[in-house]
Amino acid sequence: MQLMPPKRRRASPKRPIYATVKPWRAYVRLGLTLTLAAVAIFMGRDHWRLRHTQYEPFPASVSGAARPIDGDSLFVGGNEVRLQGLDAPEGRQTCSRGGLTWNCGEEAKRELAHAIGGEIVTCNVSERDRYGRLLARCIAGGRDINSSMVRAGMAVAFGGYNDEEADARSSRRGVWSGEFEAPQRWRAQHNPQDAR
Repeated sequence: MQLMPPKRRRASPKRPIYATVKPWRAYVRLGLTLTLAAVAIFMGRDHWRLRHTQYEPFPASVSGAARPIDGDSLFVGGNEVRLQGLDAPEGRQTCSRGGLTWNCGEEAKRELAHAIGGEIVTCNVSERDRYGRLLARCIAGGRDINSSMVRAGMAVAFGGYNDEEADARSSRRGVWSGEFEAPQRWRAQHNPQDAR
């Protein structure tokens, strides 16, 4: 009788650790992470809005709920509107009063929110500016928002509302209560590409 050598067991190759993770799960996680990052970046911003050019047609009027962007522009029913005939301090702009610095740009935005007062806003559009925004005179609750901003001293006349500016200046309201740089000059120094 012939003896057979004992059978050798074949050593099974060790499986690498990463092979136990299903590869498709990693792709799903990566996809979800990228989607959440994109949503986080674009939330609260208006990147999804179509940008218009100065020469595109525009509606005669827009109406709807409104929210301020800064002291002289707002969103009305999904349209970006710039208040015509005035110029308000920029959001980062500061002014001085009684030797103290105050953020007149943020104050102008708050004044615009106050002028809107939670009312439906109706804007009569005359044209688009070079950024594609609608240039308009707006009314909320029967009040002329453009006029209110200049009369409160939180915007200067820029092609209109000279009487309102004279009244604010003589009463020393808003920016007229101290010293400030004209918004147009401030933009030219701090945001040269946005000077209007």
